[in-house]
Amino acid sequence: MGQSVNQLDFFTDFDGATYDPERDRDRLTAQIRRVYTLMRDGQWRTLSEISQATGDPEASVSARLRDLRKPKWGGYLVERHYVTRGLWQYRVNIQ
Repeated sequence: MGQSVNQLDFFTDFDGATYDPERDRDRLTAQIRRVYTLMRDGQWRTLSEISQATGDPEASVSARLRDLRKPKWGGYLVERHYVTRGLWQYRVNIQ
């Protein structure tokens, strides 16, 4: 199912107007690896649940889920469904 944690070396090619590799690469790489490792089981989770499990802020979790949709990071299907009152759950289809 998906790639093993040892095969996540491709999670290092970040970019963006405010991205500074010296400041941001290690932090963002660690975040995306934690989110990927948690979410590769295909379970539905809220941003809060992912945040609690990974120790990363909800805004960062949301950004890393968006990153996982990008072709350069696997182009994974990141599904979401509405729960209630503005609350969404997410799951990543790694297959």
